[in-house]
Amino acid sequence: MLRIVAILISLFIQTQQVLSAEPVTSTDSPIIVYETNESYGDIKSNLELAITGRGMLITNTLHISEMLNRTAADTGLDTRLYEKAESLEFCSILMSYRMSKAHPANMATCPLTLSIYQKTGDETQTYIAYRRPKMLGEAGLVEEDLIKLIDGIVQEALE
Repeated sequence: MLRIVAILISLFIQTQQVLSAEPVTSTDSPIIVYETNESYGDIKSNLELAITGRGMLITNTLHISEMLNRTAADTGLDTRLYEKAESLEFCSILMSYRMSKAHPANMATCPLTLSIYQKTGDETQTYIAYRRPKMLGEAGLVEEDLIKLIDGIVQEALE
């Protein structure tokens, strides 16, 4: 019986690894982008749940497409870039502490931001993007853990 349980767990883990979403950008890109055919509203809600489910607070939602559309006439920037675009700002107190401990200037990395958007003319694809953190000092492990945190949020939203 124990062997059957071990086999089932192994199959579950392998299945989860296969089902993990892959970014459309290279993993060493300065901005990581994921693409899905899930609706914009569902992805936004899933991201919000994944962030708050980890005990973090979304401190701000930037309404990028609304701002660009609202100011287009005054700025002469008349090419519409997005159907919808927003950025969610949030932070982890533990990660903030670890980043700042590695180097005080690393506080500039916070808040963390996840962007959600749909390109103009294509409401069938939704994108999630985030900046790959680069920090000062001995922050290599913190950078890795921060990427795991952010990417885990994205993976959960895409499930």
